[in-house]
Amino acid sequence: MIVFDLRCANEHVFEAWFGSSAAYDRQREAGQVRCPLCDSADVGKAVMAPNVAAKGNRGGGVDQAGAKRMLAELAAAQAKALEGSEWVGGSFATRARAMHTGEEAHVSIHGQATLAEAKALADEGVPVAPLPLPVTPPEQLN
Repeated sequence: MIVFDLRCANEHVFEAWFGSSAAYDRQREAGQVRCPLCDSADVGKAVMAPNVAAKGNRGGGVDQAGAKRMLAELAAAQAKALEGSEWVGGSFATRARAMHTGEEAHVSIHGQATLAEAKALADEGVPVAPLPLPVTPPEQLN
């Protein structure tokens, strides 16, 4: 297996694994390598930094407590933003579109949408945004 840093035409950088360089080339030529953020097939290899392990007696430089604190703050901010918002699950795209066209009253909603659904909503001018952290559906809580 080989990992490549890839960059799409919209400057999104992401990582992908392939069986070999030839497998990457075949999949890219067939249009099977797509950006997970914008679905662009105009993807190429990005400049990669070598993965050199730190010397064993040196600190990793990662503030674990600080990272946990920042994630907790982000989770709290997201929870506050979702207060009063209705979970609509997989019907998010349908409900958001109905509110945008005036078929349904405007309320705060959150749910799930596929990349294609989210792109279609954005193309139609429906104001949507991804959440930074996953949300557990109410039916899975306990």
